[in-house]
Amino acid sequence: MEHLELRQDIIKACLWLLDKGLVTGTWGNVSVRLNENQILLTPSRIDYDVMVPQDLVVVDYDGNKLSGERLPTSEMHLHRLIYRRRADVGAIVHYHPRYASAMCAAGESIPPFFEEMSQLIGGGIPITSRYVSSGQHLELAVEAAECIGEQNAVLIRNHAPVCCGKDLKEALVCCQVVEKAAACYIALKDRFSLEVIPEEYVRSERRRYLFKYGYE
Repeated sequence: MEHLELRQDIIKACLWLLDKGLVTGTWGNVSVRLNENQILLTPSRIDYDVMVPQDLVVVDYDGNKLSGERLPTSEMHLHRLIYRRRADVGAIVHYHPRYASAMCAAGESIPPFFEEMSQLIGGGIPITSRYVSSGQHLELAVEAAECIGEQNAVLIRNHAPVCCGKDLKEALVCCQVVEKAAACYIALKDRFSLEVIPEEYVRSERRRYLFKYGYE
């Protein structure tokens, strides 16, 4: 079977999300970029604890299924449009955690007030400008792909967040940073004056993370 290790890594990521309480049921999906025109992603309506490597599906950037017996996740367009827009993204996780989902319902973006937001996400976490029903898969995907910009995370209004990374490991860390930021923002915003990191330091920390972190 092609890409067996990557398939196993995606299943492990799904089980990790489930174990951490970051997804409910099958409401979540994970993908990895295989090359310049192929994506490996989770199937639709398969419980993570029974998913096996052959259940995963390969699609191209136009959404055509290339291999796999299952249907790809119904949010396939979300993944493929972000990959088409962002050459630096190697993995995407769409998940439904408690606090970040609450921010999606509140209709608020999250400002950059932790350094790991500057470093890993590239600043604050934007939110899509309007509500689109999750049944309108392509329209929802267009909204998210346009809103994410150069950040590694986006909140989909009245839905849930999407996190990206250069690889699956980084995308999963991004999931943790987004949920931490959302939880802290909800706890602090009405009680304290938040110290938002100035844009110049957001940019410098992002550059340091990308090009110097671990080498200094």
